Amino acid sequence: MTIGPLSKQTGCNIETIRYYERIGIMPKPPRTEGGHRIYREEHLKRLTFIRRSRELGFTLDQVRNLLMLVDGDDFTCDEVKTMTLDHADDVHRKIADLKKMERVLKDMVSQCNRGDVPDCPVIDALFQTRACLS
Repeated sequence: MTIGPLSKQTGCNIETIRYYERIGIMPKPPRTEGGHRIYREEHLKRLTFIRRSRELGFTLDQVRNLLMLVDGDDFTCDEVKTMTLDHADDVHRKIADLKKMERVLKDMVSQCNRGDVPDCPVIDALFQTRACLS
């Protein structure tokens, strides 16, 4: 298949597919005499793997590491488990940070009295120079 149908089938943008090829996590497909890329089933499977990994929040480096394990054909379930647990810890930290942000935003909004005056506690809070969320 060509890149258009591959894009449609995986939900992955054409430019993203080309980017994955440039950075080496997608193998470059063979080309026709006219220069069109021709993707095979293995490209579809790999792109699906990449896309699903990215949806789960794995970074490109983490995806690359997972693919190196798969490509080397000598990975163990324990290695994949360790990488996944490390990623789950990162996700947990991000959730905690997002909850802090949510509290700060709700606190800012709660100070707003919806008046017609140009004073706005939300805008004022955004201009404050606090370095971290509390």
